[in-house]
Amino acid sequence: MKQPPGPGEVVLGGVDWGRWSVILLKPDCVRRGLTEAVLDRIRREVPVLAQRQMVVEDWQIFVHYWDMLVNKDWFTDRDMVACLRSNYVGEEVVVALAHGSEGIDTSAVVRSLLGHFDPAQAAPGTIRADFGIDALHLAGPQGRLVENLVHASDDATATCRDFGTWYGANEWSLLDLGGQ
Repeated sequence: MKQPPGPGEVVLGGVDWGRWSVILLKPDCVRRGLTEAVLDRIRREVPVLAQRQMVVEDWQIFVHYWDMLVNKDWFTDRDMVACLRSNYVGEEVVVALAHGSEGIDTSAVVRSLLGHFDPAQAAPGTIRADFGIDALHLAGPQGRLVENLVHASDDATATCRDFGTWYGANEWSLLDLGGQ
């Protein structure tokens, strides 16, 4: 008998979002030609089933980073709205969809591969440590966001939101793996 979702798991529309993670390869990753190298590192641990290159629209980045906007008063050294617009809107990104086995928290697995959001503080062997060339202590005084290559959904709830933001309702077929 299948167990009900545990803490942190979300099942919506028959989708176990805990098994999925949306991965956003940011403009700095795309510009540096690192998208396949980053995805290859992730593929070693979890299958990446879909990916697409796209240009970011204004609404997408503000939905995606709503938490930074809600808490923007904490970021006194930079204008978060301006930073998000200049870093993302009109820029190319690659969005990928990872799917783990049953019982695996795919977002946690992917995020552990990425490392700390500040590449200078990321553990050796993580994606941000190995490929990162920026640091928070450099970005802050310049009033910009740190370039850290990639974002992945924080948890199952964020995966559901991120899927809606980057793929949309017309792409639910990507989540139908025939009962896997």
